[in-house]
Parts: sequence; C-alpha cells; structure tokens
Amino acid sequence: MNRTSEYKFTVIVPYYNEEGNILRLEEALSDYLDKALLKPVCVLFVNDGSTDGGAKLVEEACSRHPQFFHIDFERNCGKSAALCAGFANTFSEYCGYIDADLQTVPEDFNPLIEKLPGNAMVTGIRANRKDSAFYNFQSKLGNGWRKLFTHDNAIDTGCPLKVFKTSCAKKLPYFEGMHRFIPALVLLQDGATYEQLPIRHYARTAGQSKYNAWNRLGKTFADCFGYLWLKSRLRDYKISGSNL
Repeated sequence: MNRTSEYKFTVIVPYYNEEGNILRLEEALSDYLDKALLKPVCVLFVNDGSTDGGAKLVEEACSRHPQFFHIDFERNCGKSAALCAGFANTFSEYCGYIDADLQTVPEDFNPLIEKLPGNAMVTGIRANRKDSAFYNFQSKLGNGWRKLFTHDNAIDTGCPLKVFKTSCAKKLPYFEGMHRFIPALVLLQDGATYEQLPIRHYARTAGQSKYNAWNRLGKTFADCFGYLWLKSRLRDYKISGSNL
C-alpha cells in the first residue's frame, strides 16, 4: 500500500541539484507539519536525476522524519515529469507542490488550502518577486504568449506553489513543459475551476535556476501550439458506478 494514503495532504517537492537548499528545506517542511491547515501531512521528494549530494541529504532527512518519503529518477527528465510522477504516487485526498529553492514557503499553502474545497486547484501569485529584472521580463513575456493561446486568465502560471484535489492532479496529461500550462489544463477537466491568491516570494539563497531564455520563451511558444492540439483532442469522463 502506498503510505501517502494514510495522510490528508501530501507536499510534493520536485528537485534537481539543490544540495545547498536541502537542509533548510527539511527544517521548513518539518516546521510546517505542525502548522498545516490539513492534517496529517506527508512530504514526497521527487529526485529528478540529481548529480550532486542532494539525494543523499534527502534520504537522510527521510530517515529522520517518518512523514518524509522519496522517489528517484534514473536520469534527469525535467520538472513536468517529476510533478507527474509525484501526482501518480500520491494517494492522499489533497496534494500540493513547492520548489526546493524555498523562494516560496510551506506556510503559504494554508491560505491556498482555505479556497480548495470549492475548486479543483488553487495557485499562488508571487507578490513582489525577488528575481532579477531580466528573469521577470522573461516570465512576463512567456505568460503573455501563453495567455494568448489558452485564455486561462492565469496571472502567474509558473508559480511553484499550488494545491490540488488529488483526483484533479492525477488527470493532468504529461508532456514536456506541462507545468507551464497547469491552470489551462485544469480548466479542460469537466466542471473544474481554479482560484489565484497572492503569496510571498523570496530571493534564491543557494543553488542556481534551471531556466534560461530558451527553455522559458522558445519552448513555451512552441508548446502553445501543442496545447491547442491537445485541447481539441482531450476528453474527460466521470464514473457513475463501480463494484471495485
């Protein structure tokens, strides 16, 4: 039996080469277990093929905290793959995800969770972003391209703090770059809605961003056409009965 089923809320943490942040992250997540709005809470680390010492630190953290679990990729597959693997291996009623860099903080899951009963997903909007001016420009340009295609009204689709009803998260289709389209993909599910709330944002203190102009702008532009094809073909369903 998957042990996340014993919990109400699972925090998914995709990470790749974040050795310098893992100990701070362990402390922040441990503190959150007592402050969480939904209890009990577990944490699922998804190691996206890290080549530094971060995986070993995560394994040690899991040995210290019985609510911490991890899965490891054989090789680096990207954030979308790590998120989908996290969703597929989560069996709590609710789940959420946070990046390992702690530019957002676990405590800000709580205001998002308050809005979750009436929505399939609630996403943060990074207020007063602490990234560089060029990084913020790339983000705004990418968001603008995406909104022209999706019309999802998402202000900050890339915000790395989101909460879901797990049934919704499990239906998200996997493709490279999926994480840039999550609000739009949620809206493709029959009757699904989402809400947006401002959250805090902090400067990165360790490690390096995994994004550049090409994978933020070039790939986003190309993926927009893939989204239009997917939207025209994707179908949702609801089961009315079963004897399972």
